[in-house]
Amino acid sequence: VSRAANQHTTAEKFYIEACDDGAGDVLAIDRVSTEVTLAVRKDIPPSAVTRPMCGIMGTIRLVAGMYLIVITKKKKVGDLLGHAIWKATDFDIVSYKKTVLHLTDTQMQDNKAFLSMINSVLNTDGFFFATDYDLTHTLQRLANTSPEFQEMTLLERVREISFLSSSCCINGKIFDWNIISRRSCFRAGVRYYIRGIDSEGHAANFVETEQIVQYNGAKASFVQTRGSIPFYWSQRPNLKYKPKPQISKSVNHLDGFQRHFDSQIITYGKQVILNLVNQKGSEKPLEQAFAKMVDSLGNGMIKYVAFDFHKECSRMRWHRLQILVDMVAEIQNEFGYFLVDSDGTVQLQQDGTFRSNCMDCLDRTNVIQSLLARRSLQSQLERIGVLHVGQRIEEQADFEKIYKNAWADNANACAKQYAGTGALKTDFTRTGKRTQWGLLMDGWNSMIRYYKNNFSDGFRQDSIDLFLGNYAVEEADMNTPLHEPKDWKFLTLPIIMVVAFSMCIICLLMAGDTWTETLAYVLFWGSASVVTAGVILFNGRDFVDAPKLVQKEKMD
Repeated sequence: VSRAANQHTTAEKFYIEACDDGAGDVLAIDRVSTEVTLAVRKDIPPSAVTRPMCGIMGTIRLVAGMYLIVITKKKKVGDLLGHAIWKATDFDIVSYKKTVLHLTDTQMQDNKAFLSMINSVLNTDGFFFATDYDLTHTLQRLANTSPEFQEMTLLERVREISFLSSSCCINGKIFDWNIISRRSCFRAGVRYYIRGIDSEGHAANFVETEQIVQYNGAKASFVQTRGSIPFYWSQRPNLKYKPKPQISKSVNHLDGFQRHFDSQIITYGKQVILNLVNQKGSEKPLEQAFAKMVDSLGNGMIKYVAFDFHKECSRMRWHRLQILVDMVAEIQNEFGYFLVDSDGTVQLQQDGTFRSNCMDCLDRTNVIQSLLARRSLQSQLERIGVLHVGQRIEEQADFEKIYKNAWADNANACAKQYAGTGALKTDFTRTGKRTQWGLLMDGWNSMIRYYKNNFSDGFRQDSIDLFLGNYAVEEADMNTPLHEPKDWKFLTLPIIMVVAFSMCIICLLMAGDTWTETLAYVLFWGSASVVTAGVILFNGRDFVDAPKLVQKEKMD
């Protein structure tokens, strides 16, 4: 990425020219051999077609050959420690090939499908960057990095990011406040198709959230994580509103579980698990298995806390969340936060993190994270001199509104990437209380999630797998997995159900000569539609939109 750049295109090469001060080299990409070399400005032919650009996202091989993904538009969304933060808002996917006439009709259809997958990922909010700062790591990690890490390119450190920035004022003192959520590119995917962990210990929907405050040269940071329950389990969509979670019985859970927490301890220090799932019903076995595995591991660096969020907060008793905050307050004080004074001297280090999870690690998790982050921010603002002794953040009405809305926006950003809709329960995050309108919006979002989870998430999962390189397309591939034949039930049964239901309605509206004749027709067609619907639900997994590129069942 660059502050400003130009793309020069000829029949043989792409020339990428940075327009920054002092930039003399030009990146030359051969459109035939795909070789990348450095050139100088005078090597750019006068006949080249020139257009402005903001940076290169990368390259990808599809059926038609190699493609260059270019960032064509960007929008400034804030500043972090004096560095401008940009959001990539528009992209262009440019083919190395000059024509696709060498492809068959089937290959052209496949190539078009793959291009739509790439565009689907690019159109998801979450591509933020800085031209002169590493957004992908926390302040504490950057302060403690080795020389080898400093030599890594930003590409080697890249993660999907959500960034929220505000300039705030309390007691006439202006300070910068930011939330950065970094979503891991390992075991990435959508809600029901990606659960648990993989063999390397990478958890699904793993997000590192850092809250940063800067005032008068001093800066402080507080980090939390979230991630799927870290053992082998799945929850495949099957047309039911809430599919039953299945814990794998054929693998050794403890190996992957240990790998996960070993990496967490190396990266973050001590771990406090906040498990927010229900302790009854279909979620109960997951809670019991999680607690048992922590006990089996016997690691003193890990503490397990179970809190049945829905039970404790039932009947709108949201004030009871304070029970959990008070329960872990002493541990949070012990963990502390990262603090650098105005001279650049490190005053404090964060010695551990809270790892929160619910089923999706979205709605319940975000509510708890916002409460813990507020408690840390209270201490930080007092320490750097923004808040007076005895003052509370809750009493600062203007900042409180900014704070709540930012955490609700963070919840929405994480939820859209994983579940396909905005987060639930954001009315509590925004206002501090549950509202009837919030319940109504949760119902609407839940319906959209149901539709997407069952009828469009296979495409979304394929898009993510293709974008991240989990599936590699071979050039001129004649046999892609996109043409998987559908079972006869997929088309036949829905048609029978619709016809039967329609006939039932027609019989009700157009009564026969006698009521017994009408009743017989209604019972026949009604029974036919109900039986067909039952067969469809029984075979639910045959009717959902499942991923085609990577066989998730085999991976799990």
